[in-house]
Amino acid sequence: MPNKQSSPLCRQLGHIFAQPQLLQRALTHRSYAPEHNERLEFLGDSVLGCIVAKYLYTAYPQLSEGELSRLRSNLVKEETLVVLAQQLDLGGYLKLGEGERKSGGFSRPSILADAMEALFGAVLLDSGFADAEKVVLNLLVPYLAQVDVQTLGKDAKTLLQEYLQGKRIPLPVYSIVATQGEAHAQSFQVECVIPSLKISTRGEGSSRRNAEQQAAQAAYQQLTKTS
Repeated sequence: MPNKQSSPLCRQLGHIFAQPQLLQRALTHRSYAPEHNERLEFLGDSVLGCIVAKYLYTAYPQLSEGELSRLRSNLVKEETLVVLAQQLDLGGYLKLGEGERKSGGFSRPSILADAMEALFGAVLLDSGFADAEKVVLNLLVPYLAQVDVQTLGKDAKTLLQEYLQGKRIPLPVYSIVATQGEAHAQSFQVECVIPSLKISTRGEGSSRRNAEQQAAQAAYQQLTKTS
């Protein structure tokens, strides 16, 4: 699979590289060449965390330190970086070794996320923090506008609990209703019941905790659809 020309990527990033070799390094996976993007990834991870922390501190003065930390950790995690990479069609620009190409490395989340961080590191080295900040925020601010900042990163049980507490409704009761499989590969079915609302949902997972989260998610969705 041939790589695309990188100029469309630069337009999307909003940055034209004075040192194009930095961009090429950022797009090069270790399976392709010895001069790969892992050191840039290390740098990009740090600059991304700093830029996001600065932005959140300024944009959300009402949030506590704990809330800011939660938001930051969810904006710099792999899942978010993959969403940004997919918006850029980043996989099409990557230089991968033959084995990685054949195994679908262009769409592998870890490779996409690492390449995004490497891009941020490359911009930093190419023209400094201010331009790196522009590139990061150009991608992240529109993403933030599409998500619920108050719930981003909270698990389903926490969201359900906070919702019920806010309306002074007794908390749900979780119970295991079935267990299947051998001891080393069990599957749990858990029921989440909110008696006062006559709501009962079920979830299934490889652990009781996972099953409870699934059941809580179903209950939370049911509540928020009707509220």
